[in-house]
Amino acid sequence: MARKWPGQGEGAMIDLIRGAEEALLSGRRKKQEDVESAVGIFLEILRGFELFDVPDPCVSVFGSARIGEGHPEYEMTRALGRRLAEEGFTVMTGGGPGLMEAANRGARDAGGYSLGCNIILPTEEEPNAYLDQFVEFEHFFVRKLMLIKYSSAFVILPGGFGTLDEAFEIATLIQTSKLTRFPVVAMGTAFWEPIRKMLVGTMADSRLINVDDLEVVKLTDDVDEAVDWIRQGMRESDAERLGADRRRPD
Repeated sequence: MARKWPGQGEGAMIDLIRGAEEALLSGRRKKQEDVESAVGIFLEILRGFELFDVPDPCVSVFGSARIGEGHPEYEMTRALGRRLAEEGFTVMTGGGPGLMEAANRGARDAGGYSLGCNIILPTEEEPNAYLDQFVEFEHFFVRKLMLIKYSSAFVILPGGFGTLDEAFEIATLIQTSKLTRFPVVAMGTAFWEPIRKMLVGTMADSRLINVDDLEVVKLTDDVDEAVDWIRQGMRESDAERLGADRRRPD
C-alpha cells in the first residue's frame, strides 16, 4: 500500500500555525490577539479531525525520541508494535524518532497500520519513515488530544519531560473519570520503579492519591503480558472490533 501523507501540500497552513504556541504563551496580550489564537487552535483541532482516518481499536505508544536502534528498549518497543499489529490494533505514536519510531516500525513489520501525531519544533522532530499517515501540530495540547482521543489503550515507555507529561495527563484523566476502561501499560521497569516507589511510598502514604488509582497501570517488560493486559482491560465495543475484517483506509 502506498504511504499516505496528509499534511503535505499544505505548507501555507503549516506556516500559519508555526510559532502560534509561543505567541499564545508569551504573556498578557490584547484580547483580540487571544481570540485570534483561539480561532487558530480550533482550526488546528479541526484539521486533525479532518485528516486523520484511524482504524480502531488503536493503541497510543509514548516514549523517548532519544533511544535509538540497538538499545534494548528500542528492540522491546519494536516487538511490542509488531505484536499489537498482529493482534489487530492500529499503532499510533508522536511520529518522531527513537521509541516512537520503534513502535511504528514494529507495526509496519507485521503489516499493521501505523500513525503519527508529529510536533513542529525548531530542532526536531522529523516524522519517522514507518508511518502510513501523519499530521503535524504546532500545539502540544492539541497533539495530546489526538493521541488520546483515538486510542483504546496506552503504552508508556521511558522518556523525558514530554513522556512524563503525557503519562500523568492520562493518569489524571483516568483518576477523574474523564477516561474509563482505558488500560495503561508502563514498560521499562528499571526506569519506572523509582517513580512507582514515589507514587506508592510517598504520594499514596500521604493520601495525595489513592492506591486504587494505580491499579489501571500494568508494569512489565514482557510484550505478551502487555498485550494481554490491554485486551483484558478494553471496552467491549473496542474488543469486538479486533475480530472484524479491518482494512487500512484507502
